Amino acid sequence: MTSLARFDQLTSALTSPELRAIAQHWDEARGDKRMPGWGDLSSAALAPHFAKLWGFKYDTEKGDFIGQLAGKQVRDWLGANFWGASLKDIHHSHGTFKDAFNFLFNTIATPSAGRCKGRLFTMGDQTILGERISLPLAADGEHADGVLGASDYEVPQLVVGSVKLIHEQIEWYAI
Repeated sequence: MTSLARFDQLTSALTSPELRAIAQHWDEARGDKRMPGWGDLSSAALAPHFAKLWGFKYDTEKGDFIGQLAGKQVRDWLGANFWGASLKDIHHSHGTFKDAFNFLFNTIATPSAGRCKGRLFTMGDQTILGERISLPLAADGEHADGVLGASDYEVPQLVVGSVKLIHEQIEWYAI
């Protein structure tokens, strides 16, 4: 990972108003802590953006991420079995586990906020463009143990074919 930009540069760089609002809420929710925990986030503040949200808790014993939150858009293309599912199980059949794991792990290991822009995934022969963010979470406010993420893209009218997640044009921001 190269040098990190400042967190305030993330909110300025985001082209999606919804992702900007989510990142600003994350920043406000942490208060004077390094990172907020799940309990610090306001469901009222996030509710208008719920369809775009996704989240994972990191299981240090298993070395895997476990699904914690899936908005409508995620459920539509990954299915309803997200909550409590292993990232390995969620992305194994899509052949994108390694990239997804690395993106999430970099978010918690540094910890830092991540942003992808451009191609987010393909559905069959359709390329879906948009923006994705990942924000670290910490139950103790200091040691990252989860990720709140969101993806903003134009939802295709017809979802046909297998889905392949893409992580490119990744930028990292210090928290």
